[in-house]
Amino acid sequence: MTIKVGDKIPATNLKQLTSDGMQDLSTASVFEGKKVVMFAVPGAFTPTCSAKHLPGYVQNLSQFKAQGIDVACLSVNDAFVMSAWADGQKAKGITMLADGNGTFTKALGLEMDGTGYGLGSRCQRFALYAENGVIKSLAIEKPGAFDVSSAEAMLKAVSEKKAAA
Repeated sequence: MTIKVGDKIPATNLKQLTSDGMQDLSTASVFEGKKVVMFAVPGAFTPTCSAKHLPGYVQNLSQFKAQGIDVACLSVNDAFVMSAWADGQKAKGITMLADGNGTFTKALGLEMDGTGYGLGSRCQRFALYAENGVIKSLAIEKPGAFDVSSAEAMLKAVSEKKAAA
């Protein structure tokens, strides 16, 4: 079942490459007690992800940070790939989350079958905004689309949540 607004982020571990090597990173450490926008891409280094999705968040990172919002990028890739992608995209300040086995993606109910493209099981393209581990906004893209999960769309969604509060 797919997560929805009002749900708590599932508890699991993700991977992140640090200067000390590959580290487990609990979803609690990413989300609890924080405001977080997490966007997910089907694959690092893939065309839309590299040309539009991650670059949009890099360009708008200061606007999220000014509102006290952390930004995280999720993909069903390994931590080494996510680190190399972040370096190539100059994505310093964005938490790169590797979900190599798709465990977190499956817990969210947002997996997709990319076997037709030689990708195996991946995550759908989406973005969410969470406060203290509770989803306040969720935007899931239609297959092949890039409309609702962009940095600009999430900045607007966060503004609308604040205005409604």
